[in-house]
Amino acid sequence: MTLFGRSLIALLLLASACRPAPAPSTQDADPALWVVRDADTTIYLFGTIHVLKPGLSWFDEAVRKAFDKSDMLVLETVIPDPATMQALVRELGTDASAPPLRERIPADMAKRLETTLAEEKMPASSFDTMDPWLAATTLATLEVSRLGYAREQGAEETLRAAAQAEGKQVSGLETPRQQLGYFDSLSPEAQQAMLAATLDERGDAGTMLGRIVDAWSRGDADALGGLVNADVTESPELSRTLLVSRNARWAQWIAARMQRPGTVFVAVGAGHLAGKDSVQTMLARQGITVQRVAY
Repeated sequence: MTLFGRSLIALLLLASACRPAPAPSTQDADPALWVVRDADTTIYLFGTIHVLKPGLSWFDEAVRKAFDKSDMLVLETVIPDPATMQALVRELGTDASAPPLRERIPADMAKRLETTLAEEKMPASSFDTMDPWLAATTLATLEVSRLGYAREQGAEETLRAAAQAEGKQVSGLETPRQQLGYFDSLSPEAQQAMLAATLDERGDAGTMLGRIVDAWSRGDADALGGLVNADVTESPELSRTLLVSRNARWAQWIAARMQRPGTVFVAVGAGHLAGKDSVQTMLARQGITVQRVAY
């Protein structure tokens, strides 16, 4: 498994307050964009990176034109205020009545967790009430934040702010409870595998994030999909829960939305728009053609 896919999801779902890095010189980026259209309906599909550093110029050219033409913005989810989100995280990701996490995981993993918390200058008991999935995503979030990546600089937040400023409707394909529920519904074995991988791969995030952002900036959907989805495609349970089933539902939503006129800008994690189980593939199975926007 790779760290990055979980890190992105964690940052999106937990709405972490990452510290933005100083803005470097601007670098041009041309991420992939697709479109589905008929006589009176146009739906753009844009693959996002949930956390970015300042300095990438991507919200321009074809992406900006498509956004400006759109009547509404549809994201994976619309994140509520921090207090509401954190309350939901506590509800679904912690259990004060359970034995401490250190006693619910194998001894060697517990030792590695204790060492990692010490490196973070956090008490050994910090994660005692957490489920393994929340411990994994929390550690991943800390690592990504330390590298200077911020949700505030990510594509979703940029798009949401622009939509709000322009008075566009903003909605989500899923609720925050649904998204967190995917993690909470994972088997204990899958959750422990996530935590083990996160502990093992700490320190490699910088390299992986750099490769991800580079592929995204070049619009290389195949390379990006392979990187982002590596962690889930190696596990049938993770693949089914976090990728395939969601892509199928989103494709059904898009197909239904095509029955009503208008122009919609759909922005979801780039990994959902790449690979054999992508949203585009799901739409093709329904006889709906998706075209890559050349720019």
